[in-house]
Amino acid sequence: MADSFSLMQEQYAKILQTYLQEKNETGLYHAQQFSKKVLEHQISPEEVVSLHLDAIEKFFPDLPQGARDSFEFLLEVMMGYGMAYREHQSLRDKQKELETEINVAANMQQTFLPKEIPSVDSLDVGVISVPASKMSGDYYHFVKDENNCIGVAIADIIGKGVPAALCMSMIKYAMDSLPEQRLQPGALLENLNRVVEQNVASNMFITMMYGSYDPRVHHFYYSGAGHEPGFYYNYKTDSFEELYAKGLVLGITRDTTFREYHKKVEPGDFIVLLSDGVTECRTDEGFIEREELTRFIHQYKHLPAQEIVNNVFYQLEKLQGFQLRDDLSLIILRRKV
Repeated sequence: MADSFSLMQEQYAKILQTYLQEKNETGLYHAQQFSKKVLEHQISPEEVVSLHLDAIEKFFPDLPQGARDSFEFLLEVMMGYGMAYREHQSLRDKQKELETEINVAANMQQTFLPKEIPSVDSLDVGVISVPASKMSGDYYHFVKDENNCIGVAIADIIGKGVPAALCMSMIKYAMDSLPEQRLQPGALLENLNRVVEQNVASNMFITMMYGSYDPRVHHFYYSGAGHEPGFYYNYKTDSFEELYAKGLVLGITRDTTFREYHKKVEPGDFIVLLSDGVTECRTDEGFIEREELTRFIHQYKHLPAQEIVNNVFYQLEKLQGFQLRDDLSLIILRRKV
């Protein structure tokens, strides 16, 4: 380190001497290049001042004492600055490390989401899920069995960042490990609740709505665990009603039971599942009303399900100045006419 610093002293003195003699742009360019070496060798600001003082004393041995003292004063000032600078650099390094971890977790989250939506002849499905930041607390899941029954889950993890991503992975693999019960909403939530209660920290909870659509009889069976109520659109009456499913959030108590509900789905009817980022869309005037959300959906009801959710998302994003304040997920399942 001492040899390296001595070499830097020699280089700096040479660059400074050349500049003082020629005073041109080339000298300033060499100074800029030298500053890069200073960063590479992690030389502190006060050490740079010391390099300058040593060089000046060689070039101007008759330097007035007052000028020397001023450099000593500057050296003291830069020592305090240098300590703050090194602390700043340390924080930046930690921030970069954290950002790398967040990027890894965000990429991991994407692998948990379905690669494609199951296809059923009688059902039109649309999905959109957009995080407010790199990490999302929202999760959705689809599964199709041998009878073409479609299971759909939408969940909101109360918590953010890497813990939410890890929690999301646990939900996915817990659901995948329950194939015989995955299309029975009440039983699935009861099993998931036990997994969450055993494995998730007490300050994290998960809300979820899980439903199963049977295309043989066109019934939609569903259960909820403290999740934001969805909507049911009746084609004949051209009206919406709440798709409410009462139930505790997952992870509160081990032996929670979940009531199962069902709807007979007629041609043209559709089911709307969503996260609270949709209904708690915040504007300058406050939260939007649920009635306003249904007006958006109604406005695009003539379109395919995917175009409905895309257009509704655009309207909600526009209301927020194209800056989401919360994760937003919206799913529509419509029985084809």
